Amino acid sequence: MTGLPWPPLRDPLVGDEPYGAPQIDVPVQLNTNENPYGPSPEAAADIAEAVREAALTLNRYPDREASALRDALAGYLNRDGGAGLTRAQVWAANGSNEVMMQLLQAFGGPGRRAVSFAPTYSMYPEYARNSITAWVAGHRESDFSLDLVAAEKLVREVAPAVVLLPSPNNPTGTALPVEAVSLLCEAAGNGVVVIDEAYGEFRRAGVPSALEALPRHRNLVVTRTMSKAFALAGARLGYLAAAPEIVDALRVVRLPYHLSAVTQATALAALRHAPELLGRVDDLRVERDRTVSWLREQGLEVAESDANFVLFGRFADRHRIWQRLVDRGVLIRETGPEGWLRVSIGTPEEMNAFKQALTEVRAAEEEGGAA
Repeated sequence: MTGLPWPPLRDPLVGDEPYGAPQIDVPVQLNTNENPYGPSPEAAADIAEAVREAALTLNRYPDREASALRDALAGYLNRDGGAGLTRAQVWAANGSNEVMMQLLQAFGGPGRRAVSFAPTYSMYPEYARNSITAWVAGHRESDFSLDLVAAEKLVREVAPAVVLLPSPNNPTGTALPVEAVSLLCEAAGNGVVVIDEAYGEFRRAGVPSALEALPRHRNLVVTRTMSKAFALAGARLGYLAAAPEIVDALRVVRLPYHLSAVTQATALAALRHAPELLGRVDDLRVERDRTVSWLREQGLEVAESDANFVLFGRFADRHRIWQRLVDRGVLIRETGPEGWLRVSIGTPEEMNAFKQALTEVRAAEEEGGAA
């Protein structure tokens, strides 16, 4: 073994950097699509009490099936697009990241392919890499919509084991048209079609959830998270709805006792406060639409958004714009196609700070002067 690289990484991992958005201590942080409105004191007290009770039994392993939590999640989804979902059709894990990895572990692997359409969530190819699944990326239109004819053709040609499609899309905010879900489920044959609705609660009125199509397609999976609309990013709870056979497959690949008693207690308490925690979603939608309008008034290109973030551009040197915003205490995300930036929707005060900083930065750019 003398002379071989150390440590002995798999070849696809050599030279790769860990995923992660910059974590910079500035007054206005609008780069990770968090909900800026945390739980109320009442909700926090209920969560704390639930965790205290769980702590009394931490000498025992948690419920490995997360039965009570899955019942509660099914009830919530039945109020937001689902119909008659039960525990057998719901699964939960440590963030939607673990949900996605379990899906790739169960249905991907050597000799199998996963498909998505760029630009899309940058972790998808890493899920494929980590599960030794071949990655195939189609492309979106210039407005970031999906050409359904081209998408169907690619899926039929590639015959992927897994199709990964966020709706709304990250980083563009674009929602899938209602007909896309059924079209791609049929094109995928026995392949699993995953509609990632991490930002689903932020969709505009009239935009349906893919949950409505679940009864018609046994190969459809709809994933959600409590990180965004529920303002529970620190708890790490992702979940999905699918046919019972798909849920059973994930139970095969999950690690033993993968969801801690503390996480389960936290999520159950949060679900008891769902109306309150979701109560600021409408405010964030309004602030998003204001931000879109304002950016367009500044002469910038802006992608249509059904999420709690907005992609805008285009800039000849987006990194310089990003850095000058950071210098003014505003952190957004340098992501997506070259020339574009993404801003998460914060409080009105945070968005005003963003607008003021961007106005100053653009003025400095036009003058060609210092930041």
